[in-house]
Amino acid sequence: MTDSPTETAKPGFLSDVTVELVKHSAADSDVLWAARVSTAGEQSLEELTKDPERSKGLINYLMRDRHGSPFEHNSMTFFISAPIFVFREFMRHRVGWSYNEESGRYRELQPVFYVPGQDRKLVQEGRPGKYVFVDGTPEQHELTSRVMEDSYRQAYEAYQEMLAAGVAREVARAVLPVGLFSSMYATCNARSLMHFLGLRTQHEQAAVPSFPQREIEMVGEKMEAEWAKLMPLTYAAFNKNGRVAP
Repeated sequence: MTDSPTETAKPGFLSDVTVELVKHSAADSDVLWAARVSTAGEQSLEELTKDPERSKGLINYLMRDRHGSPFEHNSMTFFISAPIFVFREFMRHRVGWSYNEESGRYRELQPVFYVPGQDRKLVQEGRPGKYVFVDGTPEQHELTSRVMEDSYRQAYEAYQEMLAAGVAREVARAVLPVGLFSSMYATCNARSLMHFLGLRTQHEQAAVPSFPQREIEMVGEKMEAEWAKLMPLTYAAFNKNGRVAP
């Protein structure tokens, strides 16, 4: 038997995601001392502030010629709240990432669900491998919102009914859809984040085009904005060299 569920919460519907930088140890200087130890040894820390332009050039050289390991000596931890289907894509990124997600086994999941906003393109045109998304009609947007919200309400009512009957949370959660919001901590370094951004965002400076689902791109854009403030030289070099992870 599980604990009795609390009073049923009213379903909420969101069209955006949440990304917060929780903590970090990340700066351009992390790249510089890691790279210069190759030639300067124990003197590498003393060279960090000697020549800012030289430092900028070194970071660009490392990015351009894909010397990637110096970009790993840093850390960023993000709190992310997004639909479950976003996390299923997110966790395909395994190298250089650590995750901890909320558990539907140990807590009663809250009824917050994803419904696309009016700016979300709804219609896919073209064949696999060569398609585009275009705006939906007002009728398609109304239909999408109405059907999603009705489905979410029904699923959450079923979940609550099972909990009230004493069914374990880990069993009852099976009726909930992937549009349910979940939350997690995700920790990465700059190199692994660049690889993520190269695949999960579209950008005019990208040398290799990417076609991410919009919802995971929303997460990527918010993470990118935080990272750009922490490591501006590295971020500039990433863009200058085609947004390809070194």
